[in-house]
Amino acid sequence: MFETARYETGRRVRGTVILTVAIALYSAFIIWYFTVLEGINLEDVFQDLPPAMMEAFGIEALSTIEGFLGAELYNFVWVLGLGLYFAYAAGGIIATDIENERMDLLLSFPISRSQLLAEKFASLLFPIVVVNIFVGGAIYFFASAIGESIDPVYLVLVHVLSIPYLLVCAGIGMVFSVMVSRAAIAERGAIGVVFVLFLVESVVGGADEYDWIQYVSPTYYYEPTPILIDGTYELIDTGILLVAFFGLLLLSQILFHRRDI
Repeated sequence: MFETARYETGRRVRGTVILTVAIALYSAFIIWYFTVLEGINLEDVFQDLPPAMMEAFGIEALSTIEGFLGAELYNFVWVLGLGLYFAYAAGGIIATDIENERMDLLLSFPISRSQLLAEKFASLLFPIVVVNIFVGGAIYFFASAIGESIDPVYLVLVHVLSIPYLLVCAGIGMVFSVMVSRAAIAERGAIGVVFVLFLVESVVGGADEYDWIQYVSPTYYYEPTPILIDGTYELIDTGILLVAFFGLLLLSQILFHRRDI
């Protein structure tokens, strides 16, 4: 039981290690760079930027390590970078096997389509959890090494609350994966939708006449900078992301069952 999940997870170990080390090293660079900019009032540097851009990149309290990490690391790497990465990774979950004509063989085993899809998607939980645990620990260590203090509770919250957001991004990729037969199309479609949703919330959603449109974007429900600075978050936002994820999971199951392979 769960052989597919174990096999798919094993295939992701090497990529997960590389991803985790790369983000940890980038985090170390950002924290070091903060010490270089010490004494510069960064708020004055960015005060002429449009409000929509300030909000999009979480530019807030840049003179603190929390605000600097929120703007330079979390809003770029977690919200946009990892969102695109997991959308892309999920886009190939089913489409790759269909394109390579392996799906007929997989479905010939005593496993239902629902279980196959669920176990393949479950393998993405491994990199999501590992990246959050190890990079979060590395950030706390690096910040302490330069004499800066980050509230460990707020840091844990930033990473824990990112998981539902990343699951939604992966869920978008999963829907594309069961809809099309070519992995490249599914992967590109998934990252395209996630990127457009990021722009919708951060740029278009800032206009009063289009204020409503920001609610369709998962980025609206996960804002790392306020969490990191003062622990501000809404549990209802996390709940909405989880509901959206399970909705995408259900939609994927329905489409996969109806698909003629």
